[in-house]
Amino acid sequence: MWKPLKTSLVIVALTMGGSLAACSATSTSQSTGDYIDDASITTKVKVAILDDAALKTFEIHVVTYQNVVQLSGFVDNRQMVRRASDVAAKVAGVKSVRNDLVVK
Repeated sequence: MWKPLKTSLVIVALTMGGSLAACSATSTSQSTGDYIDDASITTKVKVAILDDAALKTFEIHVVTYQNVVQLSGFVDNRQMVRRASDVAAKVAGVKSVRNDLVVK
């Protein structure tokens, strides 16, 4: 009677331990929490760019990894390149901005 119960508990414990290990960060991947934080930062940066009257464009692509924002895409002039960096850097949680925008 006790042996099946102990076996079941061991199986459940190993399964839960494996699940937690799968969510931890490694050198080549993010934890689930880090991924969610980065997704949140990406959304906030996109909103900030669209809210800025000088930038209001859908041609700026935003990707965030480990709180570092990468901007890519095309803009009309050098002022927009600088403005996009400034706007992204002011978003809460952004550690740094990598600006790969290209002037058309």
